[in-house]
Amino acid sequence: MFALADCNNFFASCERVFRPDLQGKPVIVLSNNDGCAVARSNEAKALGIKMGAPFFKIRRIVEQNGVTVFSGNMALYGDMSRRVRLVLEEFSPSIEVYSIDEAFLDLRGISNVDFDTYAKEISARCWKMTSIPVSVGIAPTKTLAKIASKLCKQYPRLRGGCYMHRPQDIEKVLRKFPVEDVWGIGRRTAAKLHEMGIRTAYDYTQLYESAVRRLFGLTGVRTWKELRGTPCIEFEDGFEARQSICVSRSFSHEIFGLEDLCEQVANFASGVAEKLRSQGSVASEINVFAFTNRFRDDAPQTCGHSLVHFDDPTNDQKIIVTKAVAAARELFRTGYGYKKAGVVATDIMQEEDVTPSLFEDKDFIGREHRITEALDAINGSFGKGTVRFAVQGSGRVRSSSERQSPHYTTLWSDLPTVTVK
Repeated sequence: MFALADCNNFFASCERVFRPDLQGKPVIVLSNNDGCAVARSNEAKALGIKMGAPFFKIRRIVEQNGVTVFSGNMALYGDMSRRVRLVLEEFSPSIEVYSIDEAFLDLRGISNVDFDTYAKEISARCWKMTSIPVSVGIAPTKTLAKIASKLCKQYPRLRGGCYMHRPQDIEKVLRKFPVEDVWGIGRRTAAKLHEMGIRTAYDYTQLYESAVRRLFGLTGVRTWKELRGTPCIEFEDGFEARQSICVSRSFSHEIFGLEDLCEQVANFASGVAEKLRSQGSVASEINVFAFTNRFRDDAPQTCGHSLVHFDDPTNDQKIIVTKAVAAARELFRTGYGYKKAGVVATDIMQEEDVTPSLFEDKDFIGREHRITEALDAINGSFGKGTVRFAVQGSGRVRSSSERQSPHYTTLWSDLPTVTVK
């Protein structure tokens, strides 16, 4: 058996943890620079606010219905995701983190357990320890587990947990489940299936395997088999290190000064280095880019890229920041207003797979590692950016985040204050 734990309306739920007064009220979270809605509470969905809706288009709905609006707070969401994961680890030794708000649990080998009660227990435990509502679906395959978790959101009487295993129950669910909502079936595949008259997941399972293979290849066959109860999708214990890491942002206002641009690029490069270290990886190169606002017909346009190779693969913050800033200086052009910039690390490998150079100064390398470890320890204890390079300036990225909530769990200065009368 496999379980999928899916946090409900995750970003909005994270905001409600520290704002209990918002329970039962419409809440939305906006994307980078407050552009569009990327998370909605159930109450906001009921008002007709669609996922990805531009904020300027829904502003009237927001104002007329008293919708609470938050700018994205990824530091908070990432930490709350970590807390949910720690709870899930109590119920399974093997966890596959699928996204910031979803994780698979490998329940194979667990016997003499009422899995329906087990699913509800996991959900209740997550709520008790984190105040995040989590839907837990348990089924013979990962694809069916995802469907079971969705049932929890549709039917509150399931109390956050659904065990779907009897063939007759699976068939009943699949007969009503839209084929376009099945995990692994993309937009183009769904459109093709609709042309064939395939509307539900059950309809898909009734196709011949040879026809599925011919039309949709091995990926389609895996999904077909999973829906029929045969596990085909590998379980990845832990997480797979990313093969590229990008930290970028659109700015709230155009940047015309070289030093201002370098400051932002330095912060992006610092973020890339931190992410590399967090997954135990190093990168052989980075790509630094910056471009103007392509939507402004009244302003000159430019788009600059600079690929930087390192002598040895690295995750050293000082090296990556220094090289990125130098690249930003090379691509900068006077008289242009830069609207977006970023740093992308590529050619990534695990740190233990790197063959050290015969000519490296081991004492110097060891000293640099100790400095980096001290930097991470301080920032981990007192908040991101507590210690940073001077070129990073304030350590903050220029973006619109006027509605951002405090970093309740990652900055000492933002800890909630309680007054007892």
